[in-house]
This record gives sequence, structure tokens and C-alpha cells, in this order.
Amino acid sequence: MQAEFGIIGGTGLYQLEGAKTIGDIEVPTPFGLPSDLIRVVEAAGIRIAFLPRHGRGHRLLPTEVPSRANIWALKSLGVRQILAVSAVGSLSEEFAPGDLVVCDQLIDRTRSRPNSFFGDGVVAHLPFADPYCPEMRAGINELLAASKIPSHSRGTLVCMEGPLFSTRAESNLYRSWKAELIGMTALPEAKLAREAEICCALIAMVTDYDCWHEAEESVSVEMVLETMAKNTRAIQELIPAIVSRLKGRKDCACRHAAENTIITAAEKIPYQTRRALDLFYGKYWNGD
Repeated sequence: MQAEFGIIGGTGLYQLEGAKTIGDIEVPTPFGLPSDLIRVVEAAGIRIAFLPRHGRGHRLLPTEVPSRANIWALKSLGVRQILAVSAVGSLSEEFAPGDLVVCDQLIDRTRSRPNSFFGDGVVAHLPFADPYCPEMRAGINELLAASKIPSHSRGTLVCMEGPLFSTRAESNLYRSWKAELIGMTALPEAKLAREAEICCALIAMVTDYDCWHEAEESVSVEMVLETMAKNTRAIQELIPAIVSRLKGRKDCACRHAAENTIITAAEKIPYQTRRALDLFYGKYWNGD
């Protein structure tokens, strides 16, 4: 089964309501199995590969999410654009619980996750100055601006390791960096999508004010789940319009991100590494 569009669902988004199910598929990868079976559905006349980031039933910690397997599997199905959805906390008064944010920047505070397809005998350095596809972001922002959903066209997200929430000192440190959001799952997902030359955009669902906001209760799971349920309903309603708006997009710089970035001579790359990454880079080192 093939799909042009991929959706990675975060906490609370474990399936796409109202979409026609084509089938569930297990996709073995060189990096193990993805978070769960990938469900191929049809909405707005386009096939979508849907993958719940934490697995159905929410079985995986942020650190345990097999992001390399997830991205490899989606690429193998023909996915060229990924919409990622993630629950986040707010570090700014302006970004209120219930708001949606089309993130434009990331700060990486993770430390225990494989975060690249490179290594094992192959070296490359890709540009990542703007971690999310600007064309996808523009299309999504147009739709949100025309809707009644409270939203923000940009936002800097700090991705922490978890699974515990921040200390108050950490939260205030990130605020001093002028970050607006904090979450646990945006990375290495966005880095891997860039390495795989897949366009990627993130809609962050604000669920709480983290612990810096002393006038509010400190973040709790109950608080997150209550707000998230409302956000998830809004996302479910938006997805068909987003897919319709973005389908059939022309070529994009994201889809050539690795061109001229692989430093290792092709004949020096170990066989197993070449075999694992040929899906992405065969067109470069095979001279296609």
C-alpha cells in the first residue's frame, strides 16, 4: 500500500475519525518496527498513512518512540509530506491552553535518543536552520487564519527528554531564551524527516502553562488530558482541509535536502549501511 501524505499522531490522536480505512500494515525497517501498525486511510481524495507516535493505547515513553523506524517506514510507503501533531506546554502568556501553534523553530534538549540516520560508516551534514517546511506551514496557517480556532502562525518549541515535566528553574530558563513552547516529542522526528527528504510540519496543541506560571496550577496529567481532548477534536476537523490544501504540491527544497551533503565516498560506505539507507540516498551514491 502506498500513501502520499503521512500523519504522526501525538498524545490523544490515535486514529483519524471519518476517514475510509484502506488497511493496516506492518512495516519492518532496518531500525526495527515503527511505533505501531500504519493505518492507510483515504480522506479528501488522497491516501494518508497514519501512525500513532506512542502506539495505540499510548505504550511508549517519548524517549522510547522509534523515530528512525517511523520515518523510514513512512518514506517506504511513498510519503512526501508529514503532518506531525504534538501536545505541548506553554512558556508564554500569549500561547494559551487550547491554542494551536504551527511551529517554526526548535531547541533540542534531548539526550538519550538516536537522532540521525547517519553514522555507521557514512557522514553527512544537512542544513536544519528552518526545521519545518515553510510551504507546508504557509498552507496550514492560511486554513487556521480562516477558521475560528485560536492559533499562532509561529512558535519556538523546546524539546526536552522527559518523561517528567520541567522543574520551575528549567521552565524559567527556557522562558529567558524566548521560547514559547515546551514538549517531549518534536525531536528527533523533525531532524530525521529532513534527512529523509520528507517535507514536515508540526501543529502543537497547547495543553497547559507548564510550571512557570505561578498563578496557575502546576501541570498535571489530568489538566493536560482535559485540554487535549478539546484540541484533538479541533485537529480531527481540520485534517481533511489540510490534506486537501497541501496535496499535489510541487517540488520543494526539503525533498533535496541531502543533495551534496554526504561527505563519505560511496565506495567506502559499508554494505549494511548502504542497504539500510538506499531508500533515501541511493539516487545520490548510485548516480541516478
